[in-house]
Amino acid sequence: MADSRTASMRYLKKFQHVVDIQQKIIYFLLSIIFAFALTYVLNSPDLNKAQLYVLFLLFLSIGLWVTEAVPPFAVGLLIFGFLVFALGQYYAEIDPENAARSVKKYVATWSNSVIWLMLGGFVMAEAMQKVGLDQTLFKATISKFGSKPRNVLLGIMLVTAIFSMIMSNTATTAMMIAAVIPFVNTLDRGAPFSKALLIGIPAAASLGGMGTIIGSPPNAIAVDAMSNHGVQFGFLEWMAIGFPVAIILVLLLWVFLISKFVPKVATIDLGFLNDLDNGSANSRLFTIKRKIVSGVLLLTLALWLTGNLHGIPASAVSLIPIMLLTLVGIVSGNDIRKLPWDTLMLVAGGLSLGLAIQETGVAEYYVNLLSHYHLNLYALMIVFSLLTVILSNFMSNTATTTILIPIAIILVSSNKVILPLVIGLSASTALFLPISTPPNAIAFSTGKLEQKDFRFGGIVAGILGPLVIIICVLVLNAIYGG
Repeated sequence: MADSRTASMRYLKKFQHVVDIQQKIIYFLLSIIFAFALTYVLNSPDLNKAQLYVLFLLFLSIGLWVTEAVPPFAVGLLIFGFLVFALGQYYAEIDPENAARSVKKYVATWSNSVIWLMLGGFVMAEAMQKVGLDQTLFKATISKFGSKPRNVLLGIMLVTAIFSMIMSNTATTAMMIAAVIPFVNTLDRGAPFSKALLIGIPAAASLGGMGTIIGSPPNAIAVDAMSNHGVQFGFLEWMAIGFPVAIILVLLLWVFLISKFVPKVATIDLGFLNDLDNGSANSRLFTIKRKIVSGVLLLTLALWLTGNLHGIPASAVSLIPIMLLTLVGIVSGNDIRKLPWDTLMLVAGGLSLGLAIQETGVAEYYVNLLSHYHLNLYALMIVFSLLTVILSNFMSNTATTTILIPIAIILVSSNKVILPLVIGLSASTALFLPISTPPNAIAFSTGKLEQKDFRFGGIVAGILGPLVIIICVLVLNAIYGG
């Protein structure tokens, strides 16, 4: 009986695998048909072959990102290959001598400043985890908030948000969930406070990612888009808008979580903090490594925040943790191989697509078409922020910003700052489903939450998030004069 059941399960898994593959093939073919159809509809005698190629690539990327017929990072690689071969052929026909130079810039996004900035953040986060600096900071800060449930939740959410401004949202959530799960296991199944913790941690990680350029890939996409249109937005400039938005939204979500999931206990036993393992924390070598990482972290942050004083680009500052932490062996070759390169591939591909839309004149063409229409900026902000939230709940928020920001800049040619900021920040407020973000998926994998539990935080963040973002962006734009 057991053998037949095992064989049946094995057969079902194989059958499901075949069905999944067939579904992906169908989605892939539908994406191609979708791209051809829209390109045909939008075809015009005024568009040259290069512009048509880019339009087709844009629609194909949208289809593949929405359906997930292939992994999102693979779409980024597809963008590189398509631009090199399709546009390379086009430029070879009109200017053979400079054809290679014309397409080189589309591959050069791999060395874009945004990529180096994110890579520096990844290396720094990996080093913090290896020496246990993340857990030490977590223990030191949480203990300051007291033992009342509402204060403990606030402390954990704020620390999660701050960490996610430097570390990846996924790594931060994994660390925080691992830290609190021993305590959650002591509570009754479905206890209100355990739900508040397991919903609050991934939400704070996603919202906290708004705080810095390296906190979330959509931030980097927005900064690069503005840079391509002559608007320089440094690390400190982003923090001036992203940090307050992140903290405000975390505090608002905390208020709503406390009001919905009222804890049944008056105090929390913080003994679970003592269970956090720092590895060889008593080793002298370990202590030295921790001091080195702390020094590199403080130096890097100081240089990022004072960029206007010394003039060193944030991307160049990112080389400090990359060089020093690998040079002294704290971050090894194996650690480098484990970094989220798929995210960098997706971002680089998105940057290349955005550059192609601008360089081939597609953006300029549609700006001229729309110049006769008066589009209300406030209405566009509301529409794009909500559209960003909706799409980001079902597909990669990096892909969402890659698609929407170039379109937004086309629609509002007079202001290249407001809509990229609104879209880039709004992408981090999509929290409605377990699959909406990797942090949500990690919390859901604990088995202590149901899918419906995420809806509350998703609705709060999805409605209040765009509202707070729009207000803060407009205030900042008014202060600095656009």
